[in-house]
Amino acid sequence: MYRKILITTDGSAVSKHTACAGVDFAKQMGADVLALYVAPEYQYPVYVEIIPPSYPSEEEYLAQMRRVGQEHLDSVLRAAQDAGLRCEGMTAFADAAALKIVEVAEQRQCDLIFMGSHGRSGWGQLLLGSVTNKVLSHTSKPVLVHRLIKEPGT
Repeated sequence: MYRKILITTDGSAVSKHTACAGVDFAKQMGADVLALYVAPEYQYPVYVEIIPPSYPSEEEYLAQMRRVGQEHLDSVLRAAQDAGLRCEGMTAFADAAALKIVEVAEQRQCDLIFMGSHGRSGWGQLLLGSVTNKVLSHTSKPVLVHRLIKEPGT
């Protein structure tokens, strides 16, 4: 049914749990995995006439974020490889993570986007927004949302 599944991660505990579930799902489907980490774009200091010497250059920032992205992607890639799946990891840069996820899914011809939800509801979801909700509203591709179920009293 699905040949290539995009699994997103942001490095959080919820997204690591979701990525493992995504790999399990991909294994059931016999699908390839594209793991994606979206890092914020480089920002120049605002209202500063001279950039402080301690402020990273754009090249330093991009290199650091690629290292961070690779760290977050490694566990997903390892799990996919251990499951015998073909997999690839990718770090992308964008200030609008949801739109970048949709764009990558289109460009890389993914059949499904597998992502997590922090489980916020009501005002929390409305005020904070949700990358997952934004992806759902901007793509025509199927999106499988994995919710981390909290134990009572936690």
